Amino acid sequence: MIVFPAIDLKGGEVVRLAEGDMDRATIYGDDPAAQAMIFAEAGAEHLHVVDLDGSFAGEGRNREAVEAIVERFPGYVQLGGGIRDAETVEGWFNLGVARIVMGSAALKNPQFVKDMAREWEGGIVVAVDAKDGMVATEGWAEVSDVPVVDLARRFEDAGVAALLFTDIGRDGLLKGVNIDATVELAQRVDIPVIASGGVKGLDDIHVLSMHAHEGIEGVITGRALYEGRLDLAAAIQMGARE
Repeated sequence: MIVFPAIDLKGGEVVRLAEGDMDRATIYGDDPAAQAMIFAEAGAEHLHVVDLDGSFAGEGRNREAVEAIVERFPGYVQLGGGIRDAETVEGWFNLGVARIVMGSAALKNPQFVKDMAREWEGGIVVAVDAKDGMVATEGWAEVSDVPVVDLARRFEDAGVAALLFTDIGRDGLLKGVNIDATVELAQRVDIPVIASGGVKGLDDIHVLSMHAHEGIEGVITGRALYEGRLDLAAAIQMGARE
């Protein structure tokens, strides 16, 4: 099971939000590329980067920071946030991004996401952000009437690399991952699932890794790392060992 340390970008700074609220951002640093290298030195081979400004604006707003991260980080960079057209997708892949995460576009323009998944084989991740079992969009500012499982199943035959499942009621709050909902989604679809939202320590990594054989590909963690509650090297080892 892959452990993805997260770098969320807002105004060029490394931040974490509470429940996706841009007004509840905690700043952890002003050099995203340096933070990426700290994660690399701890053994990270994968990185999850989010352009938070882009998520709300619908277009990239932290390009310089992302470019610096991709240039310096020696592993695989997974990027999301406001990526909603083919030109942007192609541009990021050409720059060296390994996988593109699409959320709002998956709900509002599913055919486009399917087309991108077929064109960029193994490169597209669909973000399924949930609030009370329903899909949230537009940087989590809106909640739809579409059940999470229904959205996920729309992409089963599209060649999507993974589903990124986030319980936004837990994200950035250190409440613990919603294990039950994450595992249930993995069991009900044929696409690997990446868990996100609420990781508070090694126990979350351990429990999730025990379900890896049921389709849990990885887990994303942010605030627990920045606040010293989770040792990244230990988490990576646990994910690999289980």
